[in-house]
Amino acid sequence: MTRAARSAFVLAAPSSGSGKTTAAALLCLALRARGLSVQPFKLGPDYLDPTHLSRAAGRPTRNIDSFLLPPERVSTLFARAASTADVSVVEGVMGLYDGRSPTSDEHSSADLARQLGLKVVLLIDAGGMARTAAALAAGLRDFGKGVDVAGVILNRVGSEGHARLCEAALAEVGLPLLGFVLSDPALHLPERHLGLHAAEEAVWDEAAALHAARFLRLDALRAATRLPALDAAPPLHFPGPRARIAYAWDEAFSFYYPDALDELRLAGAELVPFSPLRDAALPAGVGGLLLGGGYPELYAAPLSANASMRRAIRDFAASGRPVVGECGGLMYLGQSLLDLEGVGHAMCGVIPARTRMQPRLSLGYREAEALAASPLAPVGAALRGHEFHYSERLDPPTDPAYRWTGHAGVAVEEGHAQGNVLASYLHLHYGGSPEMAKRLVAACQR
Repeated sequence: MTRAARSAFVLAAPSSGSGKTTAAALLCLALRARGLSVQPFKLGPDYLDPTHLSRAAGRPTRNIDSFLLPPERVSTLFARAASTADVSVVEGVMGLYDGRSPTSDEHSSADLARQLGLKVVLLIDAGGMARTAAALAAGLRDFGKGVDVAGVILNRVGSEGHARLCEAALAEVGLPLLGFVLSDPALHLPERHLGLHAAEEAVWDEAAALHAARFLRLDALRAATRLPALDAAPPLHFPGPRARIAYAWDEAFSFYYPDALDELRLAGAELVPFSPLRDAALPAGVGGLLLGGGYPELYAAPLSANASMRRAIRDFAASGRPVVGECGGLMYLGQSLLDLEGVGHAMCGVIPARTRMQPRLSLGYREAEALAASPLAPVGAALRGHEFHYSERLDPPTDPAYRWTGHAGVAVEEGHAQGNVLASYLHLHYGGSPEMAKRLVAACQR
């Protein structure tokens, strides 16, 4: 079954800092203002950029990370969401050809565009240049094999006259200008130590944003990025719940991939949100507990002050029901947390881990082996995940969950897996391995 042709493209740039998130959000907002349904996607494991796209598009952003997801799952999850929208906007990551290696564009924006058969729209920061914008765009177009560049959007343009100069240069290299955004400090999205603020915290006036988007040539953009046809994916059908799973959801914990939550629902989970900051007790009748990533270090004092919730989580873990903590969840399940000012705060005391904030960032993709059976995987399972954190454990793990090869070939053992409790810095994407979701739901059902 096919539907009428729709539009979809990867928005890519020469580098990070070019304004991809701002431009992608403006595109989503402007297209939606025309009455079109817009599905945003984000390449990469980031949790924060997608919140801005979700707010602009009015529907959840889907992470389609080509490392965390095997190729067939990338295609499946893209089609599942894109087939319900008029336009799909895929925000790329870093520069167009930047992936895991300087000698390969594997896992890059270019690689994803080829895999999904999508055209690329280049976003060029035109501040301080005119003719050079064309040279830069043509170089990006011609560097990689099989990359189909539909045109260029210029960002941080000084004036309409400046845009005309750039457009004349682009015409010489055969690239159409698909719009431009004038330089405007009001469009700046504030940042914090792990990236952008979430959309809920960043004030971005919608009327001003739509005014900034007035020079985007949406008709030309849609025409240049039309898909010949897109197979309509069958609608998601969530079965009757087999298990209730509580998941932390507030200012301190909000890092979950929408497709991962959908996989839990497809496996039979009823997901019930709760707030470790404000609730005194866990939801009634739940068989499992998820504590995702977030910013517990920014809310360490109120998390610690909510002693009844910390006690409820400790009692829940002692009952033998599954508890999974990921990154910020690991920090909260530990004994204590030293915050950004070096002040110590008591945490849940479920696992023997003390954490502290430090200036060095730990990040990167990981190919891990499960060292012990857990609610997510059997012993020996091969898993792909992602680390991104400024905290560290003060003590070595006594019951490590995973092993992977770190820098200079050194083996790293990380996390905590003992019985029903799993905690790790590793972010996993259940959308890439539905078996993890099925295993967790089955454990919670028991």
